Amino acid sequence: MIGEDFAAVLTAAQHGDEAAFGVLWHDGQPALLRYLRVIAPDVAEDIASETWTQVVRGLTRFRGNEQNWRAWLFTTARRRVIDQTRQLMRRPAISLEALPDLALADLAGLRSPDAAELALENLATRAAMEIIRRLPPLQAEVIMLRVVAGLDTETVGLLLDRSPGAIRIAAHRGLHRLASLLAESGVTL
Repeated sequence: MIGEDFAAVLTAAQHGDEAAFGVLWHDGQPALLRYLRVIAPDVAEDIASETWTQVVRGLTRFRGNEQNWRAWLFTTARRRVIDQTRQLMRRPAISLEALPDLALADLAGLRSPDAAELALENLATRAAMEIIRRLPPLQAEVIMLRVVAGLDTETVGLLLDRSPGAIRIAAHRGLHRLASLLAESGVTL
């Protein structure tokens, strides 16, 4: 979280200050990717890119505090996931296995590792994401929005179109199930 400097950073970013936007990006991107890797693991990076594109387009119109900012960022990401899901239902993609080996060899050299991606792919984070992914979808999403995104119960309720009580119950059940899954895998806290 940015904290007390948020208003100044936001204002500067809205006026085109790249360094200020960088502060917003560095604050939001790791949590955003973790969230997306739980709710849309196959397209997390693509959705994150689309999310930031939307954020850039709407940044000058945004009004609110840091909590509102995070809610807007994660709401935008969630909407991109919904849009992606709808698009895939209309136009199914061809798997990479269906491509000829020659085409795969050509594509292999085009992608270089991203520093943020490498940092997020550490073993502990990957293991935690895998365990969270084993939760029922609502519980996983609520935990990611509450813990990783840092959103409050009311904001998560609005984002998921659920009552704050339903969000608290999903979080409680998800954390209880998560503790069981961790115990099963031999992880102790």
